[in-house]
Amino acid sequence: MSDFVLLFPGQGSQSKGMLDPFEGVDVVKQTLEEASDALGYDMAALIRDDADEKLGQTEYTQSALLTASTALLRLWREKGGAEPSQVAGHSLGEYSALVAAGVIDFSDAVELVAFRGQAMTQAVPAGVGSMAAILGLADEQVEEICAASSSDSEKVWAANYNCPGQLVVAGHAAAVERMMAAAKEAGAKRALPLAVSAPSHTPLMQPAADAMAARLQDVAFNTPAFPVWGNASATTEVDVEKIRAALVAQLISPVRWTETVQKLSAAGISKGVEMGPGKVLSGLVKRIDRDMIVGVSISPDQIEKSMDLIAGA
Repeated sequence: MSDFVLLFPGQGSQSKGMLDPFEGVDVVKQTLEEASDALGYDMAALIRDDADEKLGQTEYTQSALLTASTALLRLWREKGGAEPSQVAGHSLGEYSALVAAGVIDFSDAVELVAFRGQAMTQAVPAGVGSMAAILGLADEQVEEICAASSSDSEKVWAANYNCPGQLVVAGHAAAVERMMAAAKEAGAKRALPLAVSAPSHTPLMQPAADAMAARLQDVAFNTPAFPVWGNASATTEVDVEKIRAALVAQLISPVRWTETVQKLSAAGISKGVEMGPGKVLSGLVKRIDRDMIVGVSISPDQIEKSMDLIAGA
């Protein structure tokens, strides 16, 4: 085990063909087949072709990202990549992190996140909720504008503390619209609506949290091989029941990613690898702590370079 962190991305990192660089790699193919068997549809075709344009739908997005991250993790291990001292995932990525730590079997996890996606979609009727990214304001400013833009019947909350100057808000669509306008007036560089209908990580997700609390009781959890950072608490946990509760809490609580990375740095973690499609988390880490170096895993060559990074080459 080496003193570094594996980071697992969440919704927004998916893309059609995201595993194309790994075509023909046996462990990736096997992982796709395992997901297909668990879910009853062709995961490889969804990721490669997305012919039905389902990859952007929450239920399918979450399962596809978990599958892709797990496939790349398995390849990392097959190549002799070091085991981390701890793991963290952004939103959905918390499930990938739990798979990496051996807390949940992959086949259980891929079914869980499909259920999670369905529950999130059903929790708030289409058109009622929305999310937006606010760039260029301090977190405290965004929080104040959210409060001022909310009413008794329409509310907006801080949902993802991604990095300094980038905070995602979510809530009732009308309140989010008011918040975006007020943020621009307050000097925000940009206020961008996101292509996500479910107002994730807010109290509006309570129905989904209740559904997940019941569903999680049916899944076996194991003691983690290494500590897992929770989104809602920005702390590590090894107790199985507390981890189970954390997965419920994260649906209705903001993602405290900035604080998580700051705590990793304070604990002496200076290296990491983003284990999954894209470079979203490595980019966020650079904006939180320029001294932390995060490799990526978007191609076989990049996995080799990340292995060298962790090995100190």
